[in-house]
Amino acid sequence: MRAWRGSAAMAAALILATVAGHPDAAGAAAFAAGAGHRSRDHASAGTGHGSRNHPPAGLIRQASGRDATQGGAQLASHSTVVNYPPSGHVRRLPRVQASAFVIADAHTGQVLAARDPHGWYRPASTLKVLTAISLIPALDPDATTVASHEAATTEPNDVGLKAGLRYKISDLFRALLTISANDAAVALAQATGSLARGMALMNAEAHRLQARDTVAKDPNGLNAPGQHTSAYDEALIARRALALPAFLKYDRTKTALFEIKPRHRVGLFNQNLMLTSYPGDIGGKIGWTETAGATYIDMARRHHETLIVTLLHCPPGTEFTYATRLLNWGFTVDGHVKPAGTLVGPLKSAPKRAAPAPHATAKPPARRQPVASSGLRVGADTVAVAFLVLAGLLFAGFVLYSRRSVTRSRQGRA
Repeated sequence: MRAWRGSAAMAAALILATVAGHPDAAGAAAFAAGAGHRSRDHASAGTGHGSRNHPPAGLIRQASGRDATQGGAQLASHSTVVNYPPSGHVRRLPRVQASAFVIADAHTGQVLAARDPHGWYRPASTLKVLTAISLIPALDPDATTVASHEAATTEPNDVGLKAGLRYKISDLFRALLTISANDAAVALAQATGSLARGMALMNAEAHRLQARDTVAKDPNGLNAPGQHTSAYDEALIARRALALPAFLKYDRTKTALFEIKPRHRVGLFNQNLMLTSYPGDIGGKIGWTETAGATYIDMARRHHETLIVTLLHCPPGTEFTYATRLLNWGFTVDGHVKPAGTLVGPLKSAPKRAAPAPHATAKPPARRQPVASSGLRVGADTVAVAFLVLAGLLFAGFVLYSRRSVTRSRQGRA
């Protein structure tokens, strides 16, 4: 589906998003009708550990070793994990038809409940949150980049980039997070110097966040061999997104215009309908492919509490409903249930990153924001100062040499 062109197209897209929550309603309906999805909502009181005899639908692989227990031993379970207090006077976890989910407190990092949190699933477009948090610090929002043929021909759901034309970095991020523009994702990754370099930044950021279940192969989240994530990792990624004001600015944009070529603009309408329908919602990202099912990341804040909910492999059109249920439950029980685990913090030292290639943006390299600062920036002022210092040293050396010559001459004459 192309980006919305004109008010009629925007209205049709809004209706489609409201009904199905995804760009491809036909595919979503087919998935919902024949998903064969297995619901596992009957958690045991206390530990919440269920049966491991049936692997979750949509599961690619289960994390093993220390990765399976990252954040706490209970998080190694395939089933629903929630710790109710002995008194039992706490609201029960609502029914959620998703193969994996996490509901966590963003401030404390406490995981309030989870299901198969370390199972590996396809992320679909929720991977774009990792794309954004990895590339926002690496690219100058006011610079521009030339859309490649690869970016312009990326399908589906693109904003309509034209090969050879320049686009502002900030506009591409806005298209990435509002209408989930796949071509914008490729263009942004390539703006770092190459697609490979952009992917390296994404995987380096996942490593820094200790998102060990995540491997990114494509910046837009479309199905790719070897690409996967987990509900736990997406909570780590969302927590980082909350700390980036630029991310929240792009992600919270409800409507905008995007100029795909001179005097030709298209409308952007945010696909995250909870921005306007859920009180306290502060951002999120939906995703869908036929094999990934519906995927969703959302963040909401009420009464100084900020919660993160992640959903993987659920029936299309249900992600907003289940996210609402989990958030409502989380705001009610936060502080009243024993945490099932914790969200780990990022590594202290970030991996070194190479600076973007000179052709990536229209601005000269000296003014472009580097990916990481690992030394002195050499600009015109620095060169001038260095020249004056060098000249001063040469002059001082000349004076000292002259004085010594005069002294030797006088001693020779004595």
